[in-house]
Amino acid sequence: MAQVSLRKVVKNYEGTPVVRAVDLEIADEEFVVLVGPSGCGKSTTLRMIAGLEDITDGEIWIGGKLINDVPPRDRDIAMVFQSYALYPHMSVEDNMSFGLKLRGMERDEIRTRVDRSSRTLGLDTLLKRLPKALSGGQRQRVAMGRAIVREPEVFLFDEPLSNLDAALRVQVRTEIKKLHQALRTTTVYVTHDQVEAMTLADRVVVMNGGNIEQVGTPQELYHSPKTRFVAGFIGSPGMNFIPVHLVGKHGQLVLQLPDGVELAVPQARTERYLPYSGQELTLGLRPEHLTDRADRNGHARVDATIEVVEPMGLDTLVYFNIGDTLVCARIDPETSVSPGDTIALHADTNRIHLIEPASGRVI
Repeated sequence: MAQVSLRKVVKNYEGTPVVRAVDLEIADEEFVVLVGPSGCGKSTTLRMIAGLEDITDGEIWIGGKLINDVPPRDRDIAMVFQSYALYPHMSVEDNMSFGLKLRGMERDEIRTRVDRSSRTLGLDTLLKRLPKALSGGQRQRVAMGRAIVREPEVFLFDEPLSNLDAALRVQVRTEIKKLHQALRTTTVYVTHDQVEAMTLADRVVVMNGGNIEQVGTPQELYHSPKTRFVAGFIGSPGMNFIPVHLVGKHGQLVLQLPDGVELAVPQARTERYLPYSGQELTLGLRPEHLTDRADRNGHARVDATIEVVEPMGLDTLVYFNIGDTLVCARIDPETSVSPGDTIALHADTNRIHLIEPASGRVI
């Protein structure tokens, strides 16, 4: 069993907190992704699990064992870095087997492990090549193979796709997902790319300023963010945030937006939002919930004068202003629209999020 537990883990650099009392439980065989902007503490957290950074305070447990003072080589983990870190003078086979040779493993066992891992990663025809004869995606697979042959309790990935181009990132991301499904090894993966996080993870840990903002499945974070930061970070393009005034009008709650735009609050949300009547709040609405496709249930019309049009193939993004706020909407790619045109958009009010401006908490 390879559960990973972080209990009130703290990391300070010269008195400056970088990771702040983080609590996190990762189940055996789970794939957990730490995601957040640069400087949020995600890579430092991973390096503390690996033993490459000392912790300032707290406890780290792997497989039921406290490992605070256990050196990296004895933690039964394998790490894949952003850089491939391959030995340029060694073949693929030798790069994958080198660590096992240092551990004094029998030659037959090394051969078995390398053969099995190379087949899993599609490297079996490349074993005699040097790294310079490989593509970027192939080199990253070799780095992954070097980790797999160790058969560790935990895999750690530190932004392994950052050096790949867009097409290769998609390819290797799929290979990592397939690899976890086959091996079922507990995996902790760090990235700043929320698309990677959403597509790979069983659960996503969103970090900000050394704190964990929210932990949940990709669907939970997308549909039920707890803070403005999570709401804005998860989803591409990001969620729109618009200042609103919540008022009672004609027996129901209404959101008053700038420029005279009004959205009626769905009846199912009335009880939740009623204590905030009369307050200035922030409306969160994703671009995919503001479209030119009307629905008779829970949609409110918004007339928009288009500023920018971005054709994306599957759909089209359009940008327009509500007051001083630039707002993004997704529309049908068959809709013909140009800057300066006014079109009718429809907001799905069943998908709105209301946020307290001061705390950033989603209510």
